[in-house]
Amino acid sequence: MKPDSNDTIAAISTPPGEGGIGIVRMSGPKAVQIAAKIFKQKNKSKITRAGSFTVRYGIVHNKLAHVDEVLLTVMLAPKTYTKEDVVEISCHGGIVPLRTTLRLCLENGARAANPGEFTKRAFLNGRIDLAQAEAVINIIRSKTDAALKCAVGQLEGRLSKMVNKLREKLIDILAGIEASLDYPEDGIPFISRSKLSVKLNEVSRDIEKLLKTSETGRIIREGLVTVLVGKPNAGKSSILNALLQEEKAIVTAIPGTTRDIVEDTINIHGIPVIIKDTAGIRHTKNEIEIIGVRKSRESIRQADLVLFVLDLSTQISKEDRIIAADIKDSKVIILGNKCDLKQKPALARIKKLVPQTPSPAFIKISAKEGKGIASLEKLIYRKFIKGELNISDTVMVTDIRHKNALLKAYTAMKKALRAIGASEEFIALDLRQALDALGEIVGETTTEDILDRVFSRFCVGK
Repeated sequence: MKPDSNDTIAAISTPPGEGGIGIVRMSGPKAVQIAAKIFKQKNKSKITRAGSFTVRYGIVHNKLAHVDEVLLTVMLAPKTYTKEDVVEISCHGGIVPLRTTLRLCLENGARAANPGEFTKRAFLNGRIDLAQAEAVINIIRSKTDAALKCAVGQLEGRLSKMVNKLREKLIDILAGIEASLDYPEDGIPFISRSKLSVKLNEVSRDIEKLLKTSETGRIIREGLVTVLVGKPNAGKSSILNALLQEEKAIVTAIPGTTRDIVEDTINIHGIPVIIKDTAGIRHTKNEIEIIGVRKSRESIRQADLVLFVLDLSTQISKEDRIIAADIKDSKVIILGNKCDLKQKPALARIKKLVPQTPSPAFIKISAKEGKGIASLEKLIYRKFIKGELNISDTVMVTDIRHKNALLKAYTAMKKALRAIGASEEFIALDLRQALDALGEIVGETTTEDILDRVFSRFCVGK
């Protein structure tokens, strides 16, 4: 599965819009020759003779006129990102010079790169494995320092090394079994069932340890989806503003002010928390408000965490009880808002409101005065992150694709353990399935469909 050796690709590698600099990137055997056709410098030296990792100042031209003053960087194979010849043209950061420069590259022999094709070539040419390739997009999309550290660790090969160690253990076990099966005349003894059980359990436990990191890893990478729900005027929008430390949502004394989902992301101790303020849930005949209530209920079903806001200055109402029933299957923290005012509902009644065992955590806050906000942030973190999180030393599974592959491997290992009392052929079959599943993570066993899904998430220039 190698890229076309005669193909040279080109793309704009920087975001659209105005900026100090913009980059057009080319990769492939003709990258330098194509650049030579559209680039010239005052001393008229040929860039086809340029050494690797050299930068030249000059002009991009279309034979009739100058397009832009640029810096042209030449990087020669194999010590490049793609292990091919790479040229980067650093233009002034505007749409017109970048698009014109890209058009000239295409007119002179390059073709437009597909999403993620530069990184795909790095994978296909053996510079990085598939897990490391996926780390590139995770670095680009990191929302917090913790997410960035996880992605950098994956790019450095931390997860890949762990997966490859597991594969080596399985290959070693499988080789012993298959040698005994294939060459019985040589008298190669079968491994004892007790030793085999120990070895399989060891691999199975290691896979299970990796799987246990997947929920925390997903939250660090994608963010913790958190929804504020409650009856109108309970103070949801004020709490959102207090968490964001800005006036994001409109706050009025008029019930039903929030009609649509208001959303933003905050950083809680390194965890990206996507917090959504929803329309107050109540019975209404207002058509727009009905749509808002429906969206609120949809958000509850999709949330990792529900923050149920109660107004402590009023008694528990029928609306509160309806909401409590709606969130009975969710992870819930009850927020008693307006604790700066005289409190009416009894604490015992509040804790029994949501029908869960044990009762959801309860915390008093005052969004108006900022009381309890720091305690709420700590509580959210403790609810999802067990113990002290050391990103630098922890091998963590952050991608759903990796989790699914590990689940397949774990299931196959359990089948192999159950087959210990049966024929070695069945054990070998299960171990091959586990080996293939682990191979999917690093790209040792993969299909074009999987590669297309992985790299379709990338921007065109990466």
